[in-house]
Amino acid sequence: MQTVRDVLTALARRYAFGDLAALIHRGVVLDAGGEATRHDAEAVAALCAFGQRVLDLDAEDFGMPEAVGEVPRDLLDRARASRMPQTPRERPRGALTSLRPAYALLLEVIAIRWHRRDMAPLVAAVHIAGEYLPMLAWEPVLGHAGDPARIGASVGGEGSRFGVPVEPGSARMCDHTRPERSACERTLRVSREPPPGWRAYLDRQHSHVASALGDCAARCRTPCSVMTRLDDAVRADLTDRCRLAADFTDGALVKLRHAAPVGHGFGVPSPEEVQTAWTRARKTLSRHPLGHKALADPDPSYPLPGLPELFSAIAATEIRPDTLLHEVTVRIIDALA
Repeated sequence: MQTVRDVLTALARRYAFGDLAALIHRGVVLDAGGEATRHDAEAVAALCAFGQRVLDLDAEDFGMPEAVGEVPRDLLDRARASRMPQTPRERPRGALTSLRPAYALLLEVIAIRWHRRDMAPLVAAVHIAGEYLPMLAWEPVLGHAGDPARIGASVGGEGSRFGVPVEPGSARMCDHTRPERSACERTLRVSREPPPGWRAYLDRQHSHVASALGDCAARCRTPCSVMTRLDDAVRADLTDRCRLAADFTDGALVKLRHAAPVGHGFGVPSPEEVQTAWTRARKTLSRHPLGHKALADPDPSYPLPGLPELFSAIAATEIRPDTLLHEVTVRIIDALA
């Protein structure tokens, strides 16, 4: 590398948005004549801030123009598809409408973290994916991704024990844990709460609702009307996909979280440990008929081969890695040129 622009371009291609932004703030942005315009520098800085927020999976601020400055509208709109709405009536509904864009973005982030050898953030992204996989499986049945404003029609009503206190010793016990029951009860009313309560629910309880729905389909010993109202074919397919999701969440790759700073220890897994864990997880997942089919012919170009195919099988539709962050780097390099 012979020029400052070469260095900045290399940083952009490594998705090193934070380092690139730091250099920009120090004035290290040169055009062909040796000086950058203030507008060019601000445009690159805004793209860097946006890219870093997306790479960090800071979903609260995805696509918010007041937070990112001069970011092209098409990139903002793509990010908003994975955003969690921060008020009960916010429109569009983002990841509460569909989790598929969010999982496409997670796949892109996981691949980038792999190539950057950032194993702790990679494990954190895998953990997030595992938490919401049951909701991804339920999406074709619900018609949305567990939106509290809409979920009541699918899980409430006569014969349902979803979010209903169950008396100890009852002959019709619910297999939900206490945190799951509390979250299910809250999700049926939180859309009528003020924004602080809504945000607290998303932070602390929405993932428990995903887990509870997974248990309804895959593990419940005494199904209530949440499941019995479904047609037999729909119910069988949903159960298969939720069991595969549960196997992934309980598998070796997700369990690496507990050995990383995002878990309960202080170690960070090496790339070799991540590969070994994924190989073990794939072997276990392949014992499931749906998992065997999904993992039979994975794309070898993805750093964790078979992960996109697995998410696609659970979602009942194809999910491929997004290109949002790649497009951010393209725009940065164009601005530098």
